[in-house]
Amino acid sequence: MKETENLELCFEKMMVENIGTKSGGETSRGVIKSEWKDIPVELLLRILSLVDDQTVIVAAGVCHGWRDAISWGLTHLSLSWCKKKMNDLVLSLVPKLPKLQVLILRQDTPQLQDDAVETIASYCHDLQELDLSKSFRLTDRSLYALARGCPNLIKLNISGCSAFSDAALAYLSGFCRKLKILNLCGCVKAASDRALRAIGYNCHQLQSLNLGWCDRVGDEGVKSLAYDCPDLRALDLCGCVLITDESVIALANHCLHLRSLGLYYCQSITDRAMYSLAQNRVKSKHEVWESVKKGYEEEGLTNLNISQCTALTPPAVQLLCDSFPALHTCPGRHSLIISGCLSLTSVHCACSVQAHRAASSFSLAH
Repeated sequence: MKETENLELCFEKMMVENIGTKSGGETSRGVIKSEWKDIPVELLLRILSLVDDQTVIVAAGVCHGWRDAISWGLTHLSLSWCKKKMNDLVLSLVPKLPKLQVLILRQDTPQLQDDAVETIASYCHDLQELDLSKSFRLTDRSLYALARGCPNLIKLNISGCSAFSDAALAYLSGFCRKLKILNLCGCVKAASDRALRAIGYNCHQLQSLNLGWCDRVGDEGVKSLAYDCPDLRALDLCGCVLITDESVIALANHCLHLRSLGLYYCQSITDRAMYSLAQNRVKSKHEVWESVKKGYEEEGLTNLNISQCTALTPPAVQLLCDSFPALHTCPGRHSLIISGCLSLTSVHCACSVQAHRAASSFSLAH
């Protein structure tokens, strides 16, 4: 079996490096063939860090010692490679892995059911990162279970889980208050103003939130986030057709560390929102300096998607582009995305203008 062969190769390599020859002169290869079960836990875990997760599962079946070592030493696991019966695999594996901190269960086709998530919540109380994206079969039972069993979650991806309700999401936020990264893209029932108010009230450490295509989200919910989550760095509102300038103004005034903002197809956004972002760039110079002293990365927008925001005019967007040098329209960098806005074709970043001038000078010189 390929996984076992990989494990043997890694085992032999590590044993040669760490054991060498026995005192009696027996070669390390002899040790390998006769004493697999006696490998130290630390060395076993080093070996397993070099192989894929399928091989780790194979290793757990070698002997009781290996199974116990993996049970108490494995902290990261991805089962995204499992194309069939992922639910059964989770039910059988997870009770043996109580120290998991990261669990990736991304699926191409929906396999997971609520009983699997309830098992995760029952055994993995140290879990910090969980990816359940595209789990269309999951219901509110899963969110309620996670709320009760996994209060240390920092990163949660439930994008595409369209059956969750806003009541269950609000409940989750009341227990998982350490959340910093939350992906709700396509959670059309869960992502509402009611849920966002709860998230803002409970999850003050939130840094990244994806609300793409959550068409129930309005200004009230976004403003709640802006007021209560000042450390917000990335917010995707693409397809949130109900939001207006009020949302962007609130973000500009209160989220001074915002670096990425997605407004694709938010057609109610006007120049007023762009001017607000640009003006608050100037007003917040003192706060930016304070954040730099505290160790934050360089502040200011580095990504902005305003595609299909057809009400915007060139002067407002150009002012914004001039205010945030990290926004680029030049080929290969495109961090200011304006596709579908034919009126904005004249907007250019500083380096694009400089490149044009350099090319013009070269042409004139020749």
